[in-house]
Amino acid sequence: MASIFVTGIGTGIGKTVVSAILTEALEADYWKPIQAGFEDGTDALQVSSLISNTKTIIHPEVYKLQMPASPHIAAREEGIEINLKKIVDNSPYPPLGDGGLVEGAGGILVPLNDNEFVIDLIEQLGARVILVSRNYLGSINHSLLTAAICKQRNIDVIGWIFNDQYLDYEEEIVRWTGYPKIASIPLAEKIDKAFVLQQAGSIRKGLLEHL
Repeated sequence: MASIFVTGIGTGIGKTVVSAILTEALEADYWKPIQAGFEDGTDALQVSSLISNTKTIIHPEVYKLQMPASPHIAAREEGIEINLKKIVDNSPYPPLGDGGLVEGAGGILVPLNDNEFVIDLIEQLGARVILVSRNYLGSINHSLLTAAICKQRNIDVIGWIFNDQYLDYEEEIVRWTGYPKIASIPLAEKIDKAFVLQQAGSIRKGLLEHL
């Protein structure tokens, strides 16, 4: 299985929870190469706290930036520049063959330095992509724009995972983009190991059918 890169239509859409569910469903390794902001804990720590299987390895970040901002800004504040070759060279997954899960930072066009974006990292890692869309007012536009840039750059998109509930237009996004729906994650008052385990079991069969 090629590495799966989890990205989405913006920031705060639930990529980390979805990543935990995918990690649990596949019993895959997890890696977030760029963490921007960790005062409330890193995404890697959150995923680690939400999964139940004992096979997953949580790999360390390549860049762990203090400021909760766009990675290129957070890196600039610390006097460094994010280097995509450094990330690729430190990938825990082989460029060919079996891989694990990679969680991106923000949306697919989040800048990582002055010239490169998350989509450039996806290309250099040779990963397949799962797009996360959280249902909210405006998410149709954000979802279609994300799909459009993926098609323009010939990104290998596995499909959509929808998160939260707002009206009923998931199938329209699927039809307009041509990317299939892998799963819908329901709105939950409490996100914990039990919820992640239940959702992982719920989506596992459909997920494997798309891989």
